[in-house]
Parts: sequence; C-alpha cells; structure tokens
Amino acid sequence: MLMRMIYDDSLAQAAYLIGCQRTGEAIIIDPERDIDRYIELAKKEGVKIVAASETHMHADFLSGVREFCEQAGAKAYLSDEGGQDWDYVWCKGTDSKGQPYNYQLVKDGDVIMIGNIQIKVLHTPGHTAEHICFEITDKGGEADAPMGIVTGDFVFVGDVGRPDLLESAAGMEGVMEPSARRLGDSLRKFHDQPDYLQIWPGHGAGSACGKALGAVPSTTMGYEKRFNVPFKQAEDADGFVKTILSGQPEPPYYFARMKHDNRQGPPVLGALPAPASCAPDAIPSGAAIVDTRPWGDYRSGHLAGSYSIVLDKFFSTVAGAFIEPEQEIVLIADAHEVEEAVRMLVRIGLDQVVGWVDPESVSQADGLKTTNQVDVAAVHGKSDAVILDVRNASEYEQGHIPGATNVAYLQLSKRLGEVPEGSPIFVHCKFGFRSARAVSYLNEHGFDATNIAGGFMAWEAAGYPVEK
Repeated sequence: MLMRMIYDDSLAQAAYLIGCQRTGEAIIIDPERDIDRYIELAKKEGVKIVAASETHMHADFLSGVREFCEQAGAKAYLSDEGGQDWDYVWCKGTDSKGQPYNYQLVKDGDVIMIGNIQIKVLHTPGHTAEHICFEITDKGGEADAPMGIVTGDFVFVGDVGRPDLLESAAGMEGVMEPSARRLGDSLRKFHDQPDYLQIWPGHGAGSACGKALGAVPSTTMGYEKRFNVPFKQAEDADGFVKTILSGQPEPPYYFARMKHDNRQGPPVLGALPAPASCAPDAIPSGAAIVDTRPWGDYRSGHLAGSYSIVLDKFFSTVAGAFIEPEQEIVLIADAHEVEEAVRMLVRIGLDQVVGWVDPESVSQADGLKTTNQVDVAAVHGKSDAVILDVRNASEYEQGHIPGATNVAYLQLSKRLGEVPEGSPIFVHCKFGFRSARAVSYLNEHGFDATNIAGGFMAWEAAGYPVEK
C-alpha cells in the first residue's frame, strides 16, 4: 500500500493519497482545488488517481473533488449521510462537457475498493451531519484488520472537530448544541476502536476547525484515548457539550461561503490564474490590492486601496476574511512568490487574480499612504482613547484593556457596524500582528485606525490596568 500526506501549511490542512502499487490505482481524500500537485505526486509514485473523496463539506477551503472529476476523469465518492439538507448537489448535474458525473454516494459500512486497498466508510456526525471517516485495510497481503483511519475533522491530534460551525459560521440557528451531542455520541462509539489503529487527521495546529490541535501529523487510537482531553470528556454527555462549545474562536467570515459552494459545487478552476506583471499606476480601478511585504514596509508607504496581508501561514485565512470572490485582485509580491500566493487564494475561491506588482516599484511610486503605529504608553496616556480589541472573544474575556470593544479581526468585514466611532481608533491584538492586518482593512474602509505595537502583552508588561 502507498500512502502520502500532502499538507498545506497555510490552512493546516492534510490531504491523503492512498494507492495500490500492485494495480497502480489510487484515491485522493480531501484534496484542495489546485490538483496538479496531487497528480504530479501520484505520477512520481507510479500510480494514477482514479477516485476522489472527502470526509465532509469543508468550511475552510474549496474541495478539489469536482476538479478531479473534470480534469482527471476520477470517480467521486461522497457522503450520503446527514439527511436531505446535507446532500451533494453538484454531482447530480453535468460536467463542463455536458456529461453526467461519475459518482457514488456512500453510507456507513459501505466499502470502496481501490485495487487491493479496502476503504470502509464510517459515519461520524457532529462536526457536520454528513461527516464520514475512512477505515483503511491493505488486502494485498496477509492483513485481515485495518491499519488506520482517515478521520477528517472528527478526531485530531489532541482535539476533536468543533460542532459549532454550522451555527457560528453558516448561520444555522439552534443547531450548535444538538451537533455537540451528536459529536459526543460519535466519540463514545469511536472509543471502541482498537488502540493500535493509526489516526490520520484532516488538520493540524493552526486550523480554525478546532481550538487545541496538536502539531504532530498523526497519532494512534490508544494515545488519543489516554491524552485527548475532549475525547475523554465525551463520556460525560452534558459536560462534554458545555466544554466543547466554550472557548471556540470566531470562525473567519468566509467559512459560510465555503460550506455553500462545496455543496452546490465549487467553480471549475482548470488552470491556475496567470496574473500579468503591471506597474502601480496600471492597477485596475476597484481591485483589491494585497500587499505581502513586511508590516514595516507597508506602514512606511503603501498604495491606496491595499491591505497588508503578509505571505505567511495565515495568508489564505486573512484574504478570505477581507476579500469577496467577485473582486479582482492584484498582488504586491516578489516574482518567485506569485504562484504560491495564487494557489493559496484559489483554495478559498478567490480566483480573480489579475495582476502582480514588484515591491520595488511600489516603494518608488508617487502618492503613497502611511499607517500610524504607537506604543502602549501613548494609549495609556489618553483618557478618551477609543480602543478596538481584535482578538478572539475568549481571549478578550480572560483580560482586556478597560473600555475596549471586541471584534475578532477575521469577522471585521461583516461586523463593521460594531466598530466604535472615534478618531483615531487604537487597535490591538495579543502581540500586534493580527491588529496590523485589521488596521489596514479598517483604514481602507473609512476609519482612522492606529496600530498598538506589542499589543495586549505589551500593555500587561507595562503594568497597566486590565479588566476581566
């Protein structure tokens, strides 16, 4: 058996290539939309991807399963669990050539065979109603028992999938507690699995699909039974619900769009967008300008209409929270970074990347704007300071600057009405990185925002008062 994990650091997301080397066939589980890299890996390993599947309708990225059907002629295996509100729509239509999709809907207990690899479907609702896991057994040798389970957003290393997203992200009122109870039921049932089984999760540390994910790529059932706190807490049904729903970070604004598009069908991508090099004065009017330079460079001088979104592991998430899919996008990035930035954008449905600008030409452009930044002492000395805390609500509740208003930075685009009026607004997070992104967004939407260097940690270190 062949297994390869393909990990996206920007979304802390794992896809799995599982193949039978004897027959040369393979399946890809939970792929993202830029599928060329999976195809290239399969080719390197001497297998062909003939099937594509996913554990559930994702909220944090657009699925690549439809893309595999379109580009590679793969057969889609999709969950038929969860009821009519959670059925896949796109696979029942026709592809871009007018032909019906090759797909199979699967339920708990169904078996998929990829060569000599047996893949058994396990329905594990809670994170979402249709969520399934895949139990993997290599039937090409003497094995008569599974080796491990691809668990998607059900069980992570040190955590379990959050059950609140359908309400907190997708706006489905009244489903948070029932989802948490279903998740607890699934975990108690899952507890019967043997300790030796390997666990191959869909996310690692940094994902917004959990609140305490580990940074280890895989684990075992036995280890999680002993040390995974929410997994162990599931034995107490009522206590589990209370614990799992508390302290979850606010989901990024774009999560609701991902849920909808993954059910209806992500737009077919085909080839990656190929943005053209352009000069600062040739940027299309109304385009969202994504400035990937370091914060200090942006603050010292940036183009009007640009957001500071550094090309780091949070790039996709911040861009998805700030930019709408119909907007044209122009990148300010070095030439060798453009393709990676484009990939990170299309994974969350931001496909209209029309151009890129060399950072050096920005520094020499006319009419640059600057951004204000002060230290905590300057804010403490202003009794009338209007303060915006862009950390998560759970961080704010543990301690905040007196009088500060809390709006998580990844939800600013839909909660601008909650931003306090004032001139200027002093913005902070924990260290100053999230607030820098927020300040760039606020200033481009008509606010006079100033970043607080060092954030809440600097405020506390200075011995200034804190409310809880």
